[in-house]
Amino acid sequence: MESPRMDLVIRAERVITPEGQRPCSVGVAGGRIVAVESGTVESGAVALTGERVLELGDDEVLLPGLVDTHVHVNDPGRSEWEGFDSATRAAAAGGVTTIVDMPLNSLPPTVDVESLAVKRKAAAGRIAVDVGFWGGAVPGNLGALRPLHEAGVFGFKCFLLHSGVDEFAPLDEAELGAAMRELAGFGGLLIVHAEDADVIDRAPRPSGPRYADFLGSRPREAENTAIARVLRLARETGARVHILHLASADAVGLIAEARADGAAVTAETCPHYLSFVAEEIRDGATEFKCCPPIREAANREQLWRALGDGVLDCVVTDHSPCTPELKRFDSGDFGEAWGGVAGLQVGLPAVWTGARQRGYTLSDIATWMAQRPAEQVGLSRKGRIAVGCDADFVVFAPDEAFVVDPARLRHRNPVSAYHDRPLAGVVRSTWLRGREVAGEPFGEFLVREAGS
Repeated sequence: MESPRMDLVIRAERVITPEGQRPCSVGVAGGRIVAVESGTVESGAVALTGERVLELGDDEVLLPGLVDTHVHVNDPGRSEWEGFDSATRAAAAGGVTTIVDMPLNSLPPTVDVESLAVKRKAAAGRIAVDVGFWGGAVPGNLGALRPLHEAGVFGFKCFLLHSGVDEFAPLDEAELGAAMRELAGFGGLLIVHAEDADVIDRAPRPSGPRYADFLGSRPREAENTAIARVLRLARETGARVHILHLASADAVGLIAEARADGAAVTAETCPHYLSFVAEEIRDGATEFKCCPPIREAANREQLWRALGDGVLDCVVTDHSPCTPELKRFDSGDFGEAWGGVAGLQVGLPAVWTGARQRGYTLSDIATWMAQRPAEQVGLSRKGRIAVGCDADFVVFAPDEAFVVDPARLRHRNPVSAYHDRPLAGVVRSTWLRGREVAGEPFGEFLVREAGS
């Protein structure tokens, strides 16, 4: 029997659903997925009909729109680094249909309800994908956390050492414990840049163009010590915590142990930690500087295994761009250069390139980069091709190769650690709530769902 007519029907031999890859027809009405029928018309499946029917090519796969919960848009205040218009266009070009913006590097930082309103005003009418916001936990704003939570932020970011910008100060141990107790009282989520200030203060200072010297200035011990402290306080307070941009594979066991003990802890890593290795970073290549740093090859393989084992929950970009001048390409000095990798548009092909080499599948990619990030922030209608979810899709050609040219990326500045890197997988089109993202920005603001 023929089904009711829909706004859009997408038919493909390869659709990545929560149940795995299968041939499907996906029906969309009112911006939501209303039907997912296994099989294709040729194989005798129920014939979904729509105002528009899109038949994917044999070389194309339908993925859920990616959810990137770690993006520094830097707008307002430092919009020459990036901005809501350029960041969300780059996101769409990379198959990302939802971003959650970090509270720092913008001016003012998002540390109270008033600054959240400033950020939303700056973004209004300029977003090509859906956008949510993190709040910040900084010294002196304990009383602002609950109002921010009620205003819809997805959680609160904190640092345990200097953040890189003076207006977003770190928490000491007493302040960290106080913030976690406050958040535990209303079910808030704390997301932590976990590097220990004392360990780094004892390490050699970074200076000059040698990457090995920079790596030595941010030792694994700094991450391991900070993560152990966060996990101890999570056990004591009952707070939900998330470890950001894990680079030290040594800490994987600590996270697994805490989770086995009942602590509410999740953790992420990033495409650049899964793609690059310290041994191959040439001197003066400050486009690779980020904190915590890209570590050695053996460490990278351990991160991949932790993803496969489920100890690391998700992969998000930590897109942290800046102007070319701040990368200090004139001197190549890692001590002076801004730390951050701009990777929002290339995260999907970067991770897919490494994943397929290690035997992982596109279903794994959808889990790590769409479903689990959505679950982590409580976006129940994002990250899956399933009935009731938003009709957010990526048409992806997994076997098409390309070489990254920063000048052709939609980031505001042509600075990329992926420059000249060959990658597998091309985004052919991106769909947000059943509409192809092509020109006019029609993204919406997202707020935390009740109970998350």
